[in-house]
Amino acid sequence: MSDFDVQCELSALKAQTQAIRKRAYSARKSRLDKYKFELLALHHAGANTAELQRWLRTNNRIKVAHSTVLRWLDKNG
Repeated sequence: MSDFDVQCELSALKAQTQAIRKRAYSARKSRLDKYKFELLALHHAGANTAELQRWLRTNNRIKVAHSTVLRWLDKNG
């Protein structure tokens, strides 16, 4: 008979995965958090993500991608 224990091997592999896994991207603080109140107010008033992106660029000199604003809204809005 075989001495192979599937559950034991699986738990060892899962432990290794947890040990080598990189930190999640969302663990970092976003540059947009500084403007949370303004961004959420504009969004609730009807501004879309492209308009929020343009507002950040023109008023605050922050250049971010459209997807960054979208992800930030999903997380905070």
